[in-house]
Amino acid sequence: MLIVVSGLPGTGKTAVAAALAGRLAATHLSVDPVEDALLGAGILRSRATGVAAYEVVRVAAEQNLRLGATVVVDAVNDSEPARETWRAAVEGTGAELVSVLLVLDDAGEHRRRLEGRGRPLGHLPEPSWEDVLARAAAYVPWPEGTCLRIGAQGSVDDVVAELLERLPGR
Repeated sequence: MLIVVSGLPGTGKTAVAAALAGRLAATHLSVDPVEDALLGAGILRSRATGVAAYEVVRVAAEQNLRLGATVVVDAVNDSEPARETWRAAVEGTGAELVSVLLVLDDAGEHRRRLEGRGRPLGHLPEPSWEDVLARAAAYVPWPEGTCLRIGAQGSVDDVVAELLERLPGR
């Protein structure tokens, strides 16, 4: 199974994905550290760099899925091409795809989380609150019924518990 945890920056994707992977004894893959590594290797920051990071994570996910592992990915997934990455990953592996959208409707809490995080990324700058608002305005909505929409306002443990309850086959 490939579980892709999506949402705007600062909603808790990485924390939820890591905790979920731990609970499932799954492989956790995150797009941002890969993009950070590409930038650290001297590749210039551009849309293509972000696309390359998604593709690197897709290939790693496919390798793990072929080994029979459950994989949990975290990525913003704000467009159909980004979401197609994960459909392609399961296409040749026989794995099931579960798309999750974390939402945090409390703007004050969302901003507090975003501005309070300190990720160990040396080359990928943290987005500002204005960047997140712009990204939210451009975020392509998920078609009805294509993802599990999970509120991210609770603790990581609470969000993971709800997600586990709502996973297919559980």
